[in-house]
Amino acid sequence: MRIAVTGGSGKLGRTVVRTLRDEGNEVVNLDRFGERWTTTQVDLTDFGQVIDAIAGVDDRHSGVDAIVHLGALPAPGIASDVATFHNNMLSTFNVFQAARRLGITRIVSASSETVLGLPFDVPPPYIPVDEDYPARPESTYSLVKHLEEQLAIELVRWNPELSITALRFSNVMDPVDYAEFPSFDADATLRKWNLWGYIDARDGAQAVSRALANAGPGFDRFIIAAADTVMSRPNAELVAEVFPGVPVHGDLGVNDTLLSIDKARRVLGYEPRHSWRDEVTDAAASVRPS
Repeated sequence: MRIAVTGGSGKLGRTVVRTLRDEGNEVVNLDRFGERWTTTQVDLTDFGQVIDAIAGVDDRHSGVDAIVHLGALPAPGIASDVATFHNNMLSTFNVFQAARRLGITRIVSASSETVLGLPFDVPPPYIPVDEDYPARPESTYSLVKHLEEQLAIELVRWNPELSITALRFSNVMDPVDYAEFPSFDADATLRKWNLWGYIDARDGAQAVSRALANAGPGFDRFIIAAADTVMSRPNAELVAEVFPGVPVHGDLGVNDTLLSIDKARRVLGYEPRHSWRDEVTDAAASVRPS
């Protein structure tokens, strides 16, 4: 396919672009930043630029088959709340609207684990968390991600042929980040904010590829995380210490992810291949997830 990737110069975007190209796709990177020879610079808050860049760019491409929308302010606190809302909400509407106007019916969009209730100052309804309970945005950034999902729900209602897949990515990590992980064991509260979750960027890119290939018409949402937690300490110990009284649904495993990826495995065929435990020798005593 010929695929437009917004935000392809970001932490996850770089790996997504590389992975999709390695799979034989033609990829167009639309971003404010990046090498000018490989990136078409676009302000996603300007609808004219967005639709023009997706429709075609001289010497680059003459249109695309699918869109992967990753472009956004990627976390709370990077900008003011108002700036975060205006940038991210408008960018997503512009990308979705441009796709509709151009007849592009396959979109994969970056949602966020934050819609699950992060930083879990109010405990989750149960552990492991999954996609079954209503969104609980606790920041402006998270609120926008929730509204983006709601926007997608209405757009696919208008056009039953349209496919929009929201991937609720956990905290994106590259292998260089893993050296810090063993230090998390000393204080279980350091990473309780996302139930000790993470996602290797290479597995995040795999999820994008799976969604492009396997998602059906309509809207769906999927938690995308690694198969394990960032901790060497066992899940039962962590949950008892930090979230006492929260109902446990099923077997926690020893170090299995507490951000359930069962749905992504079942529907998309997603299967994480990378773990920080493979990268950090200090983790030799840790237990691999089952």
